[in-house]
Amino acid sequence: MTKVFLVEDEYVVREGIKNKIAWAENGFDFCGEAADGELALPLIEKLRPEIVITDIKMPFMDGLEMSKIIRKEFPETEIVFLTGYAEFEYAKEAIKLGVAEYLTKPISGNDLMKVLKNIQKRIEEKQQEKDIRQYYLKEMAENTEKDKKRLFVDLVSGGKHTADLILNARELGIEISASAYSILMLRIKSAYHEQNEFSKSVIKLFDEIEELCADGNPIVFDRSPEGKVYIFKGEDEISLQADIEKFISLIKEKLDMHKHIQYFGGIGETVKRLGELNTCFESASHAFAHRYLVDENMFMWSKDVKRSTILKENDTDIVVPKQLDRTKFIEFLKLGDKDDAKYFVEEFLSGIGSNAIKSLLMRQYVVVDAYLKVSEFLSTIGSNDIKLEQVNERKDTLTSEKGAEEYLIRLIETAISTREAASRSRYSELVSEITEFINENYKNDELSLNMVAQYMNFSPNHLSMIFSQETGRTFIKYLTDLRMNKAKELLKCTSKRSSEICEEVGYKDPHYFSYLFKKNVGMTPTEYRG
Repeated sequence: MTKVFLVEDEYVVREGIKNKIAWAENGFDFCGEAADGELALPLIEKLRPEIVITDIKMPFMDGLEMSKIIRKEFPETEIVFLTGYAEFEYAKEAIKLGVAEYLTKPISGNDLMKVLKNIQKRIEEKQQEKDIRQYYLKEMAENTEKDKKRLFVDLVSGGKHTADLILNARELGIEISASAYSILMLRIKSAYHEQNEFSKSVIKLFDEIEELCADGNPIVFDRSPEGKVYIFKGEDEISLQADIEKFISLIKEKLDMHKHIQYFGGIGETVKRLGELNTCFESASHAFAHRYLVDENMFMWSKDVKRSTILKENDTDIVVPKQLDRTKFIEFLKLGDKDDAKYFVEEFLSGIGSNAIKSLLMRQYVVVDAYLKVSEFLSTIGSNDIKLEQVNERKDTLTSEKGAEEYLIRLIETAISTREAASRSRYSELVSEITEFINENYKNDELSLNMVAQYMNFSPNHLSMIFSQETGRTFIKYLTDLRMNKAKELLKCTSKRSSEICEEVGYKDPHYFSYLFKKNVGMTPTEYRG
């Protein structure tokens, strides 16, 4: 129903318009009336009518003054001037204001209804265009996020030509060309939530940080559930480092205000070519891996990781077994990412000291201890039946430092793959809960990915990733398919009108529903019903 509000100072005229027209029968809701503009404005603000019919000459506040305010405050409201004054100056002012119609009194109810019907049609067309635009924006937002993730992988894997990377980035509205690059990897976590869950405060903090990237530098990439990656661009190493330090200072100021927030950042070395971003990402990952080895909130530069390693390599003391920090090893098994296993092992071993790991006795202890810890961990997650690679299966496991390091990486990767497989069953339950929520709320035209994410206490990006992986469809695609299937069922099994079915499956506008139905089914609702 299209809401209509009438502003007219002559009581008889006002009553005649209000009572002599069959508003509801013609699809209109006569929602209110007032005798002048001053009385009308607060009611218009409260009722938000789509059409305002108003006289021009009225006491206190006339129709022109009121219409100027309506145009500014409620630009989508259509205005119809209904007046006994046909002077050109009034008409000219009305044109300037962009009113829908300028009608002179007297006018019959039928003629007024014809005018209102034409305006109603224009309103519906505008709403349909708006809904279509919003639908595509939602659909494109999900697809763009997936394309951005692919671009990030291409950027840091080093497998694509520079020209292709620049063109792919520009297709996503990202300008990637620069003379120097660096990468910041950032993780933010609430002490009150699990590793894979983002609290509202964490989501809000990431959003606030993203506002600092509004000029396109740094470029933000989602890396759920680990956090975000920021690629910085600059003219040279000095200015780039200054930009990163300024950025870190700004976000530290935000993060340190929240006592329950835990964070860690790893910054890679500066590179001068886009094709060298994989080297930068490697060094950033090494620095980022230290989040498993330290307990404090901090940002670590890759150059500082290298410096600390060099210092330890000069030590001559061999570390005895009780000095090994097993708690960090176990924590990585519980919370670490498989992609970080290599960096974690390298940093874990460098923490022991190069002279220590050169010792065959120490290598034996570290490797066997790791094997036992992984076995114990698998037992705690109910995966005792997983066959681990035995220490003596390969000759080089204990005979060389490299062999021991590679064995530890394989061992940890096996443990994390097993943990993730067990976690997927949790994700399966999670997706079941999401689909159940969608099934219960698909009739709500405001149902969105953000609404579901808020209900599930996940970040929208992370939830979207899990949902797509588990169902093979984006959230928007799943919701649209569900609504279309429900609509097909109602079209075939009931005699309800298309406009009624439209509301029952979660759409406000019948024209928009018809458009979507044809786009997805290949025919209009009427054609489908046959």
